[in-house]
Amino acid sequence: MGFASAYIEKRILFPQLVKEAADDLTGIIVVIPSYNEPGIVNVLDSLALCTEPKCGTEVIIVINSPAGSSEDARKNNRTSLENIESWKSLNENCFFRLFALHIEDPDISGWGVGLARKTGMDEAVRRFESISNSDGLIVNLDADCCVETNYFTAIFEAFSGRKHRNSCSIYFEHPLSGNDFHSDVYRSITLYELHLRYYYQGLAFSGFPYVFHTVGSAIAVRAGAYVKAGGMNRRQAGEDFYFIQKLVPLGGYFNLNTTVVYPSPRLSLRVPFGTGAMMTKMSESSSPQLETYSLAAFRDLRSLFTSAGKIYCLSQPDLNIFYNSLPESIRLFISAPEWSEKLTEIKNNTAGEDSFRKRFFEWFNMFSIVKFMNQAHRDYYRKEPVEQCAFSLLKEMGINAGAEDPAELLQSYRSMEKNA
Repeated sequence: MGFASAYIEKRILFPQLVKEAADDLTGIIVVIPSYNEPGIVNVLDSLALCTEPKCGTEVIIVINSPAGSSEDARKNNRTSLENIESWKSLNENCFFRLFALHIEDPDISGWGVGLARKTGMDEAVRRFESISNSDGLIVNLDADCCVETNYFTAIFEAFSGRKHRNSCSIYFEHPLSGNDFHSDVYRSITLYELHLRYYYQGLAFSGFPYVFHTVGSAIAVRAGAYVKAGGMNRRQAGEDFYFIQKLVPLGGYFNLNTTVVYPSPRLSLRVPFGTGAMMTKMSESSSPQLETYSLAAFRDLRSLFTSAGKIYCLSQPDLNIFYNSLPESIRLFISAPEWSEKLTEIKNNTAGEDSFRKRFFEWFNMFSIVKFMNQAHRDYYRKEPVEQCAFSLLKEMGINAGAEDPAELLQSYRSMEKNA
């Protein structure tokens, strides 16, 4: 049996969608979900300008028309398909093979971006299985993105010869100026990206060991790791966050900062949360503002996370004393009985400090952090303007940020990630 035989038999929802055989040298397959995207050729133009990597490359676009789609969306989907076929005929010498899959009204409930990604990624697995390449890379991108010209080569080089690397988040930057959108949109996306990067650095500051962005258009995973994780989920929003939480425990997840994905800052109501939804919400204000989690909440997490290893050596009475010394926000989130029961269980099932820390952060993981943050800011703290929080965090880290200007702060945060 091949590495993905059981997965293909039990988990893939559709029969083979791409009829052409995969080239034996295929090493990268980019998957792009597309809905109501008549301008789909823009991302193809961007990919075609990239330097060719040292492996065969494919792009699979999944055009989906779920039940209930408007006639305009269906028309634009048909236009997308026509535009893709026209692009293919005009770019016959392009280094990547291009496949467009148009799926209309599938008899599957909950059709959305998660299921569209899953359909394309599953097809990529099927193709890598056909050439026995479990190390083949499945890369997520979105139809409204552009990429840096070293996109393919950077991804290939980041994994090549590094068997310990299984998957990654790819560095991204939203455009902050230009003529494509109103100036308010660029201000809003500056604030939103600052929020994302402040949250990222806040987690790093807290001592959490698995700090990654969860942007669906900027993820790469080996086919074998994809199968071990159980594949992409079907969620209509937040599919990227949940998918990454399945990949991280497998090990070998890293941040790839040597290339750039440029997502669009456009407004969208296709999903209830995420970039498009946040941009739409902020557009309803005459003066876009964005509040984020208080720095105090990250300080509270830091008091717990930086002591995670030491907890292993504590006796039961000392565990209780340590619990009582924790910030109130954490004690409101974790009850004393839960603390005692869970920490005792983890200690009894680990043989040393390193294994204890691993199990501890499998318990207090990204899901728990999000739940803690939301509860803490409902019952204990108040959210604050993102530029104030971002400025305060840099100051606490000993970094001179200048002023509370969102654009300047964002550049500082971007530099921290690119140079990490």
